[in-house]
Amino acid sequence: MSTDSKLVNRVAASGLITIDLTDYLPKTEVAVFDLKDYLFRELILREKDFREAVKVHDWPAYEGKTLLVYCSSDAIIPMWAYMLVATHAAPYATDVFQGDQKTYVHHYLYQKLANLDLDTFTDQRIVIKGCGDQPVPPGAYLEITRLLQPVAKSIMYGEPCSTVPIYKKR
Repeated sequence: MSTDSKLVNRVAASGLITIDLTDYLPKTEVAVFDLKDYLFRELILREKDFREAVKVHDWPAYEGKTLLVYCSSDAIIPMWAYMLVATHAAPYATDVFQGDQKTYVHHYLYQKLANLDLDTFTDQRIVIKGCGDQPVPPGAYLEITRLLQPVAKSIMYGEPCSTVPIYKKR
């Protein structure tokens, strides 16, 4: 073997584009507003009591956060209650979302993926990264594949050094 031989990073030279779906997860801190805590016997929303509780609530505590608004009890919540919470939270919270953490992450990911510039991936070999520090919902893998399939040359799953073929343009 010659001492002049160079090490070549074949993964880097392959032209693969790696997409890490954890890059598309929400970055903003999340806070929760559970309407259950404002119900009489965790069942009934009394308008006068609710309006007063919302009026004196510490809304500045949500400054710069995403506020998830939902009811964890099996109560019927009138739509105006969500609207009232939104009017108080909006000046402080970065975002106000009706639903729990899991639903919010799904919604957020789908929004981010829907805004991808797909032209960037035209006729490219793409690897969707499989392992990360944060869990990614399976639906995100389904959605990224659905979006990329019409434009990509090939789609793989895993790491550039060890991939599972998913799709190849014929």
